[in-house]
Amino acid sequence: MSTLVLELRQGDLMVVNGAPIRFRNRTRIELAAKARFLFGKQIMPPDGANTPARRIYFALQTAYIGSDDERAPGLEAARQRIREFMDATTSLAVREMLARAMHAAEMDDCYSALKIARRVMRHEEEVLGIPPLAPPRRDLPAQDGHG
Repeated sequence: MSTLVLELRQGDLMVVNGAPIRFRNRTRIELAAKARFLFGKQIMPPDGANTPARRIYFALQTAYIGSDDERAPGLEAARQRIREFMDATTSLAVREMLARAMHAAEMDDCYSALKIARRVMRHEEEVLGIPPLAPPRRDLPAQDGHG
């Protein structure tokens, strides 16, 4: 059995199989089974999905780490957004990347699809002259689990 070891810092956020986890202290974890996970700057908050490429990323993210009820609609949203982006762009390279991303997502390899979508986001930022998406805040107060 293969395992994956991750080192996370205090305040880092990780989503595993749809469940958000915030680390209260620096830790090293080992994932000993297959899991759908993202952590740190890989996670896009809903308000970060404010450009066409970022909306694609968010839809793919939902298809990957969303709840069971969210995953199929996330994949459908990704299909729609990718189709719209491909219709609007003149870049053959971007169209090819988006086609590869959608194929990966449809083959249940959303992690690879997200990696490709990040490349499309960087292209979009360069073409539109917009700043990269700010990483998630790490200085949020810890929740006590009450309420």
